[in-house]
Amino acid sequence: MTRRHASRCLALAAAALVPLLASPARAAWEPTKSVEIVVAAGPGGASDQMARMLQAAIQKHNLLKHPVVVSLKGGASGAEALMYMKSSEADPHKFLIAYSLIYTLPLAAKIPFDWRQLTPVSILAFDQFGLWVNADSPYKTVKDFTEAAKAAKPPFKMGGTGSKREDHILTAFVEKRTGAKFSYLPYKSGGEAATQLVGNHTAANVNNPSENLEIWRAGQARALCIFDKERIAYKTKVAGDLSWNDVPTCREQGLDVEYTMLRAMFLPGKVTPDQVAFYTDLFRKVSETPEFKDYMEKQALKPAFMTGPEMTAFLEKDDTLHKQLMTEAGFVAGTN
Repeated sequence: MTRRHASRCLALAAAALVPLLASPARAAWEPTKSVEIVVAAGPGGASDQMARMLQAAIQKHNLLKHPVVVSLKGGASGAEALMYMKSSEADPHKFLIAYSLIYTLPLAAKIPFDWRQLTPVSILAFDQFGLWVNADSPYKTVKDFTEAAKAAKPPFKMGGTGSKREDHILTAFVEKRTGAKFSYLPYKSGGEAATQLVGNHTAANVNNPSENLEIWRAGQARALCIFDKERIAYKTKVAGDLSWNDVPTCREQGLDVEYTMLRAMFLPGKVTPDQVAFYTDLFRKVSETPEFKDYMEKQALKPAFMTGPEMTAFLEKDDTLHKQLMTEAGFVAGTN
């Protein structure tokens, strides 16, 4: 091969490479229509409130080019939302705000659902629950309340969201730890449970902070304790001269019960890695907005950001824990 011929071959090869080098990289995936936030609960509860915050933050900061809509699918104690997501395989235009329902409802109701049929995206926060009474009640401490509950005939009414879910589980464990017996009343949402407490239709409830926030702030409810190993961190005054940090843990009050609940985002099953990456980035951006940080404090949530293998490992561990709790409480269908 002559030097001239070799040079000509090299030139032709270089020219052939130019279109490849100049062609743009494949565009990252993004939604092509409105995105649906699916809530497995009724209006006014913590999931509904969180969905509205996410919707507002996404729209205010233009994090999506298309509208965001909130769909409340609390039918059949939340099974409506779980089955809706299960039936939406490969649809990246909807995501579920998930909580402990993803473990407890399939066990309690034997619905054909497993959270592994969906696609985990991120955990954004954890809920801490509290034991609450009406502000006009005479009970100032957990001991006061549980001693009265043990002597009550008929039993005190305890309000909560749903049956054989986190609120019911907590009630069962308060019973086991104290010897008191309650008549548990399941409501459609934490908001409804709060309303029933204010109206003295229940003696107490085990709502999470966000669900009882407004009635606490209005002086209509009293927080006896928080079901966590540590007090809520926020020290800004919320209800009169009280901050969330002023509420003792239940363990401090002699009630050895601890429980926190995830707030996590799931896409339907069989979505693509590009789609998961888009929403992971979206929720990371949301978690950095002033609206999200303000919401975390006002609703007394523990912020977190967990994705990928770390999130999956947590879900597996949390699933096992809930199976143990449900079994011990006698809430697994077919075991009674």
